[in-house]
Amino acid sequence: MKIKIKKTLFPALLIAVSLVFGGCEGDSTVERAEDGTTTAPASAVITTEDAVIHNFEPPVAGEKIIEMKIKDYGTIKIKLFPEVAALASENFIGLTESGYYDGLFFHRVIENFMNQGGDPRGDGTGGQSMWGGQFDGGVPEGMYHFSGAVAYANSGSTSTDGSQFYIVNTAEGYNYCGGYTDANGETVVVTDIEASGLTMPANVLEKYKEVGGVPMLDGNYTVFGQVIEGLDIVRQIGSVETNADDKPLVQVTMEDVNVVEYQG
Repeated sequence: MKIKIKKTLFPALLIAVSLVFGGCEGDSTVERAEDGTTTAPASAVITTEDAVIHNFEPPVAGEKIIEMKIKDYGTIKIKLFPEVAALASENFIGLTESGYYDGLFFHRVIENFMNQGGDPRGDGTGGQSMWGGQFDGGVPEGMYHFSGAVAYANSGSTSTDGSQFYIVNTAEGYNYCGGYTDANGETVVVTDIEASGLTMPANVLEKYKEVGGVPMLDGNYTVFGQVIEGLDIVRQIGSVETNADDKPLVQVTMEDVNVVEYQG
């Protein structure tokens, strides 16, 4: 499956699944897809020495966080990481303070994968950064696609980041690691991270096993935030009924999005 913006914003995944997120002037999306092979990944995850993980560092009193009120659901609070994702955080704050996201909706939702929104056109083909056009948010060190991670959708590389973003909605302990086509032509989804063939540091592997996520996306998107409150809401949205294009049948609206100071 791909995560993309319709112009297809997506990372070129080097694994058994492809994701695309739609973006500006095309698709910005994140998608999951099969690699076309007929056998499952044979090698176990190769781990290296521990790495820094920033996702779960708690916010401190006075720092700017995002409060996203979702109509009929409640409020999601997001910590940003300007120390490692400076441009990405600045862009999200700037767009939020301008009221850009107010009234927009999640136009693409895939259960146990992600919720994608931030497109004024509502179809995955629109949106732009606070500077106009696209920007390169890079791949921030120490930021991973754990459950609740927030990242920009793109059209093939982080240089096409804009306004569209996604929130990883996986269940606790559930990891989407790609898929393959078996001998009968059936799609098989890989959720066993240790049998996925993905490579990652040992402590990152253990964290994925604990909290869940989409490890196959790491290294291809700009992860710049983490949900610190309202992950249950993120997962509820992830389970809504959708059409063949993964668009919710009942619109899920970001009624009010604000930058506020964290009070502790």
